[in-house]
Amino acid sequence: MTVKPDGEGAAPAFYAHTSLPTLHGVFDVRVHRGPDGKEHLAVSVGEVAHAVALPVRVHSECLTGEVLGSLKCDCKAQLDGALEFIQAQGRGLVLYLRQEGRGIGLGNKIRAYSLQEQGADTVDANRLLGFGDDLRSYGVAAEMLRALAVESVRLITNNPTKVDGLREAGIEVVDRIPLVIGVNQINSGYLQTKRHRMGHIIDTMDVDAGETD
Repeated sequence: MTVKPDGEGAAPAFYAHTSLPTLHGVFDVRVHRGPDGKEHLAVSVGEVAHAVALPVRVHSECLTGEVLGSLKCDCKAQLDGALEFIQAQGRGLVLYLRQEGRGIGLGNKIRAYSLQEQGADTVDANRLLGFGDDLRSYGVAAEMLRALAVESVRLITNNPTKVDGLREAGIEVVDRIPLVIGVNQINSGYLQTKRHRMGHIIDTMDVDAGETD
């Protein structure tokens, strides 16, 4: 995707752009400042303007997994997998949203982890802290997709709530691409909870595979 700098026709929702070489290849990276002041990323390969059925991952920030390499979740594996997928396709987009801990923030996420050490699962830990199961919003993602002039998407996700959230925000989701990856002995219970209590579409065999030596 060729992007002009601000003042030369760039979408006003974005205020910074660069071409970024990474371990997964070269990406176009654009920064969007949301209404709450948080900075979100649009990471793309190929031409996305007016794209139909564009492979898109809407990914929420996970510092513990993506920076520290936590084994309690599958977030880093999903991010890496999505970036590798769109590179292999030659066209696609990852929207990286600053919604740590399903929207409760880093500190509260760590507090939730502490409750999980005492036996609560990820859903009950949020509730014990007074939060809903998932506080993420997909309005910013929809705004970013519109600013990029994406016509319709194939959403890379196991979470039907993301599909519903984007559709409710006016985005046409024509298909869902599953991304079951990064299962291990430590996070298999977490993934079982997401499947049973949060409606994620994760095959039992995929999760069970993480419980074997």
